[in-house]
Amino acid sequence: MFSKNSIIGVVGSGAMGSGIAQVAATANYTVMVFDTNTQAIQKAQANLKTSLIKLVEKQKITTEQQTSIFEKIKFVVDINELAHCDLIIEAIVENLDIKKTVFSNLENIVSQSCVLATNTSSLSITSISAACKNPQRVIGIHFFNPATLMPLVEIIPSITTLPEVTQQCKTLIDSWGKVTVIVKDTPGFIVNRVARPFYSEALRIYEEGIADIATIDWAMKQIGGFKMGPFELMDLIGHDVNYIVTETVWIQFYFDPKFKPALSQKRLLEAGFLGKKTGKGFYNYTENSTPTTPTQNLELGTLIFKRILVMLINEAADTLYLKVASAHDIDLAMTKGVNYPKGLLKWADDFGIPNVIKELNSLKDFYEEDRYRISPLLKQKFILQKTFYE
Repeated sequence: MFSKNSIIGVVGSGAMGSGIAQVAATANYTVMVFDTNTQAIQKAQANLKTSLIKLVEKQKITTEQQTSIFEKIKFVVDINELAHCDLIIEAIVENLDIKKTVFSNLENIVSQSCVLATNTSSLSITSISAACKNPQRVIGIHFFNPATLMPLVEIIPSITTLPEVTQQCKTLIDSWGKVTVIVKDTPGFIVNRVARPFYSEALRIYEEGIADIATIDWAMKQIGGFKMGPFELMDLIGHDVNYIVTETVWIQFYFDPKFKPALSQKRLLEAGFLGKKTGKGFYNYTENSTPTTPTQNLELGTLIFKRILVMLINEAADTLYLKVASAHDIDLAMTKGVNYPKGLLKWADDFGIPNVIKELNSLKDFYEEDRYRISPLLKQKFILQKTFYE
């Protein structure tokens, strides 16, 4: 059981690792951040200081809290410094072999009671835990970027994780002021699975020439109520991240056509046009670039919105059907993890399950692709004339 005296270790001093460290330190825990790269550590320390100063300026924390949080985080370059940690959260590159090596090394350093967690967004927790002699203490604790602001954390036990480890981690992360959901160890977990159609169906609409990028983004924001359009969001996330997650989920689901990546996004990745961070992606972010004007056609916009929405609902329904998580946690994950204006299963009830079925049937009849197959759970609800939240 964790206590206020527990020491939290973080492997990786990048944006995610530093963010997790700040969250834990703000909750009054001592934190050790390990990284082999001294320059990365120096950058992380500078960014942490800047972040805390901004919080003081915004009157979110006091100067005393600023000092306390900063002093609770120790940056180290020797992995042996993590020996006395009670929980270690790994937040490094999304590479299974590298993660396995890190976990194997950690197990030789820490005590038998130390919990080892990975912040992976799409890799198998069970695969990572297989590198350990004691896989029962390995779990997924997936924060969303930026970890200091995004409330959602997915808690993912593997098939070998002890139930008490899952509950202890949930209780701890809840105490840090986060919103937690328990998720089965399946590709993409909740958010990175259910959100795939937001990107992939928008890309399909664009590649078919039904609408341009700006118009699709306009439709999802103005008609759908989303804070960002899919192309804006892909550019913000970065195609080196967003495309790779899509490809990983697709491969792990044995090349299910529902998750098939888009060539138009792959070409951007190949060209090094990664989005905002490189100045070019689906949009041009360089100085003097001309903003793209959407076609504000209500009929076209509604068509786009409905098509993407029903695909999102279909995936949410399938996620529930396969018992990846509860209906409540699926909707909570999408509203708290990616700021959707409404939980998708609640949206299905409001939109009308018969209307969802009608739209999906129309897509399936037209394309004759397995990509548009309807979730059995939606069919069951339709036949029984039931909603998700009765």
